[in-house]
Amino acid sequence: MIDRSYLRENPEAVREALDNRGADVDVDEFLELDERWRELKARGDDLRHERNQVTKRIGKLVAAEKFEEKEEAIAESKELKSEIEEVEAEADELEAELEQRMLEIPQIPHESVPLGVDERHNVEDRRWGFDDLRIDADEITPHYELGEELDIIDEERGAKTTGAGFYFLKGDGARLEHALVQFMMDVHREQEYVDLFPPIPVTSESMRGTGQLPKFADDAYRLGGSNEAEYDDEDLWLCPTAEVPVTNMYADEILLQDDLPLKHQAYTPNFRREAGEHGTETRGIVRVHQFNKVELVNFVEPEESYDRLEGLLEEAEEVLKRLELPYRILELCTGDLTFASAKTYDIEVWAPGDDMDDGPEEGGRWLEVSSASNFEAFQARRAGLRYRPERHESAEYLHTLNASGLALPRVMVAILEYYQNDDGTVTVPEALRPYMGGQEVIEGHEKVGESALGAGERE
Repeated sequence: MIDRSYLRENPEAVREALDNRGADVDVDEFLELDERWRELKARGDDLRHERNQVTKRIGKLVAAEKFEEKEEAIAESKELKSEIEEVEAEADELEAELEQRMLEIPQIPHESVPLGVDERHNVEDRRWGFDDLRIDADEITPHYELGEELDIIDEERGAKTTGAGFYFLKGDGARLEHALVQFMMDVHREQEYVDLFPPIPVTSESMRGTGQLPKFADDAYRLGGSNEAEYDDEDLWLCPTAEVPVTNMYADEILLQDDLPLKHQAYTPNFRREAGEHGTETRGIVRVHQFNKVELVNFVEPEESYDRLEGLLEEAEEVLKRLELPYRILELCTGDLTFASAKTYDIEVWAPGDDMDDGPEEGGRWLEVSSASNFEAFQARRAGLRYRPERHESAEYLHTLNASGLALPRVMVAILEYYQNDDGTVTVPEALRPYMGGQEVIEGHEKVGESALGAGERE
């Protein structure tokens, strides 16, 4: 969450920042509640001081054997106690409301973020890999057709066993997925990332810590309950991204300056309902409800976080460079930032199979495979992530960053479309061949069952 004192002291700056994000937040109402809360806290302090004075007076009256005056003082003390309880109860109620409202206020964009309403106003920073393309996009079969022809992607049986938005990878499709995971993690080990394999279910508290709750409850898979019902810290959710467990593993702890920067990578399956995207991307594996991803999470000192953001972006890019997949870098505008991000770069790989309106001159389309984001202290305040600059100094909130390194389904889409051959096979990128036993080409598999037979072959 943002700093409450900053909101209190800089309301106009906060209003402008939230307007630039397109966020609907009533700052004036929040400040009125905050002012009332501070009045109650001050009134409570005054009443406690007054009662302490009465308590001291009672002791003196007892010593002086002034019993009638003592009884009057005791009655006064009881009245003060009752008033204190009423004031504190109202203050606690207001504090809970203010905390809930703080959880619903998005991050303040960094001053360098371009202004804009939505993705149309994102700024392209650079492109890579378009100088010597290996294929002609007009001849490419979309991945969803090619995956079915090669029998390496089975959406129909995935929908049968689980539902729409789930799919099977089969044979060389599954091997390619495993190869990508191991390849990505090896690349990031070279970049001095420490491996983690985190729990997949996460608590509501962890989801709040990184900003998934309460904002994105409808997009998450909750275990054992409806997303519309009230939830508490004992509820569990299927991990929407490894950012959640990895960031929260240090919740309510104090790290040391010598620990930072701390760089973790984690492979997990991820689960998202994509509630806001109903009816889009119904074919293929571009937008699905379960997908694999290698996540990069960084914990750094505040003054280093923007230099680290640039380094994090380069570390995620390295995967696509070694796979020799063309891509571009976008700097997101204020209106397209995620809830917790102060600044974000998107990495979009080029998939030539579908000629979309937003594709490059060569045809095809862009697929986001990573968002490299600096959350500054936003998540740290929610999760209690602090560090001590020096052992004798007070603890401060650190800064958190993350990026996908990368999201696998869309990388696989790009490989199947960019590396396919005229005969319908797919060349395995050279960087992946050691992870596939030296295999150079994906030729597909024979389909099984009566559904694989032609109409004339069936009984």
